[in-house]
Amino acid sequence: MRHIEKIAFLSNGTDPAQAARQLFVDRFGDSSPDQADVIVALGGDGFMLETLHGTMALDTPVYGMNRGTVGFLMNEFSEDRLVERLREAEEAVINPLAMHAECVNGTRHEALAINEVSLLRQGPQAAKLKIRVDGRERLEELVCDGALVCTPAGSTAYNYSAHGPVLPIGAEVLALTAVAPFRPRRWRGAILPQSATVRFEVIEPAKRPVMADGDGRSVRDVAWVEIRSEPKVRHRILFDPGHGLEERLIREQFV
Repeated sequence: MRHIEKIAFLSNGTDPAQAARQLFVDRFGDSSPDQADVIVALGGDGFMLETLHGTMALDTPVYGMNRGTVGFLMNEFSEDRLVERLREAEEAVINPLAMHAECVNGTRHEALAINEVSLLRQGPQAAKLKIRVDGRERLEELVCDGALVCTPAGSTAYNYSAHGPVLPIGAEVLALTAVAPFRPRRWRGAILPQSATVRFEVIEPAKRPVMADGDGRSVRDVAWVEIRSEPKVRHRILFDPGHGLEERLIREQFV
């Protein structure tokens, strides 16, 4: 059972989340994230991702409570038994994706993404992408609205909406999914080893500009993007018993 003495409470800017934070602070006090045994994030999935990114250097587990719209990564909100829930919570450890991108003007950008890294057309014309996996060309030309690489934890997010596969937690694979593929027609994408490095090269970037996005961190006019799993970074997420990521991924497929 987890030892809990100090709790840090974080919330997004909405009234329900801020009210919940004040309720818990009044009852349990508040600690800074770098001193806490656990961080409680109050909001939706977007705020959970923001919290994980902001605290990844601490190696402190994060327990989300849903005070937002979407709560796939969040636990049900309740004012009761908070400390008991934190002590009994199941822990899932996930590794983010590392994105390295170079723009047409030669500038380079890096980002970490917990859910997915996506490439999307910027203008009215479809994107044209060449795909390499571990340095080997696998698809000479993909004509599409975009493409993405996702982790198992992110496979029920944008990937699932783009008709990509749901990946079991712990499967040590990544999904490469096309967004509205035109050529090859209805290309179904690929499932790759977690160790794979995927490189997208933009064909005709001036005529068909493409942007890259990693969990809301966007880079415009990219020339190429490389994506790989980052095992050196880990995020610890807590869930109520019986409601962990593995169960949520299975349940999502039968909704």
